[in-house]
Amino acid sequence: MRYLTDRKRAVGKGAAGTGTEHHWFMTVTAVGLAFLVPAFLFVFGRALGQGHEEVLAIFSRPFPAILTGLTLVVGMRHFAKGAQMMIEDYAHGTARKVGIIAAIMLSYAVMASGLYALVKIAL
Repeated sequence: MRYLTDRKRAVGKGAAGTGTEHHWFMTVTAVGLAFLVPAFLFVFGRALGQGHEEVLAIFSRPFPAILTGLTLVVGMRHFAKGAQMMIEDYAHGTARKVGIIAAIMLSYAVMASGLYALVKIAL
């Protein structure tokens, strides 16, 4: 017979049983965004104030397009997980379910529209 204490059963698990995975996901995406966002701001800053043709030329190159897509996807996934955690902490009942669904739908809508616009520019 195995002797499991309450502590041994709880180690590595949050209230939902996925606390460690969620924490690592948020940590990895935060570190990724710490490198992606400054690089994206540099690329975007060079395009800011340029004419339409110059902006199309900048974002049709592979590096700025991939960097923009990565920043958008990683940023929106980080937002969705963070918003879900906040809603789980402060909302209850139906408001919690609706809030989580709305936050995830918003993040996927922004992701889809941004990637669609990026593909239209790049092609």
